[in-house]
Formats: sequence, C-alpha cells, structure tokens
Amino acid sequence: MIGDILNILSNTLFSMVPLTLAAVGEIITEKSGVVNIGLEGIFMLSAFTSTVVTFYTGNPYLGLLVGLLVGALSGVLHGVISVYLKGDQIIAGVGFNSLAYGISLLSLVALWHSHGSSPRVSKIVTFTVGDFSISPLTFVAFLVGILAWWWLEKTPSGLKLRACGEDPKAAEAMGVNVYRTRFYATVIGGALTGLGGAYLVVGWIGQFTKFISAGRGFIALANVAFSNWNPLMAIVGGLVFGFFDALSIYIPIKIQEVTGRVITAESNLFRTIPYIATLIIVAIIMKKVKTPRALGKPYIKE
Repeated sequence: MIGDILNILSNTLFSMVPLTLAAVGEIITEKSGVVNIGLEGIFMLSAFTSTVVTFYTGNPYLGLLVGLLVGALSGVLHGVISVYLKGDQIIAGVGFNSLAYGISLLSLVALWHSHGSSPRVSKIVTFTVGDFSISPLTFVAFLVGILAWWWLEKTPSGLKLRACGEDPKAAEAMGVNVYRTRFYATVIGGALTGLGGAYLVVGWIGQFTKFISAGRGFIALANVAFSNWNPLMAIVGGLVFGFFDALSIYIPIKIQEVTGRVITAESNLFRTIPYIATLIIVAIIMKKVKTPRALGKPYIKE
C-alpha cells in the first residue's frame, strides 16, 4: 500500500514538471497581453531537438539547454507575429502547432527511419529512495513558480508587465515600452515551455515519440485558467493535473497485477482520465476566472 502511494506520488511529481513550467511561462506571456496557444508545438519541437542533441553528444544537460533555447526562439517567432506584425495570436499558435508537429515527425523519419520513436537517449540524474523517485527539475518547477509570482506581484518590472496586459495605453503613458515588454514576456514563456518539452525526453521518458506531448500543451493552458493567472496556484494545478496523469498510468498496471490479465485496449480508456479531468475542472472554474483585460488584443500605438 505504501509502495503504491509512493509510486503515484513519484509519477505525479514527474508529470507536473512540464505542466507547471509551461503554465507559469504562459501566465507571464498572458499577463503582458499576449496569448500563445502554441505550447503543444513548443513541447514537440523542443523535445525533438533535445533528443537529437543528446543522441549525438551523449549529454542530456546540453539537450535540456538546447530545448530551452528552441522554446525561446519559438517565443521570438510568436512575439514578432503577435506583437510587431499584429497578427492574429490564435491563428499563429494553431499554425505553429501544426508546423512543429510536421517538422518533428519528418525529421524523425529522416534521421532514424522511424515513424514512431527515436532511439533511447541519456537522461539527467534522478534522486531515488526505495519506491520513490524525484527529478531535480521538480524543484526547478517549484522555484520557477515562486520566483515568477514574486516578480509579477512584488517588483516594479512585474507591475509594468501586468499593466501592459490590463491597460497598455496607460502603461505607455507611464513610459513603458509595451511592444518590447510583450515581446520579452512571450520569449520567456516560450523558453519555460521549451524547458518543459526537453524535460519530457531527457528528464522523464528517455526517448522522443510522435505522441510525446500528448495534449500536455493544452492541459498547461487549462492550468493557466485553473490558477487564475497566479504562478503559485499554477504549481498546485500542476500537481492536480499531474496526479490524474499518474493515476491513468497506475490503474491499468495495478489491474494487470491483480488479475494477471494483460490489458491493451482498456489501458487507452484509462489514459483519457487526465483529459476528462481537465474538461471537468475547466468547466467548473471558467465562470470564476478573470482574464487580463487586454489579452489577445494587438496594441496599436497612437
């Protein structure tokens, strides 16, 4: 019994990392007034590039860094389109998701002649005691959430960023460069999401698969709403959604242990648990959330 609890807790803490990092990054982005629904694509692209780098160098920490940089560059692209070109932010995000998915799968086939997964790669060190394991990136995710909250709520630069998402004209009158602030916020959000995507490979799974993101980008977006744009609550949301993900893995394994029967199709049914939980939670909380007033609205300087 204790072993089962430790196993679920361990999987929860592994699963919460990308959900928390991406959600905190998106909170920073959306607090500035820009919405980026391309988190799924950033997960895919950063996970793939980190796999390539780790495969050829044998260094998962370098792969983690490259994944972060790829996420930042994705943020640059979205920032240029959304902030400076004043493009439709939703369409840009959807387009990036499709582009990243296509690039990742085509490159997977080109490099390893596989339509499903890459070879196994090295992973960063995890701390293990008995049945309990934890990644050092778990502590990073907690720290990022805490620091993001402190920055947004307790510093002048955080106040300026929030002003850009609430009333950009007033922020401009205060001397804030709205374009630059929104652009940098989008890059930071992309970088944190990229770190989460790289973690999927070098911190958790150990290889790239074509379904590696598995809707986690959209669950991270749901976590933004769940947290009501509060980075501290995003940590809680990461744990909640991570628990349901861990539960969807644990239940079919436990059924197989108890019954001695290998289940295949039924396991796919259990894998829907985190998505059903996401739908239910979002349906409950969406009436209570308060979005930044200028969210998704391009700023046109007069």
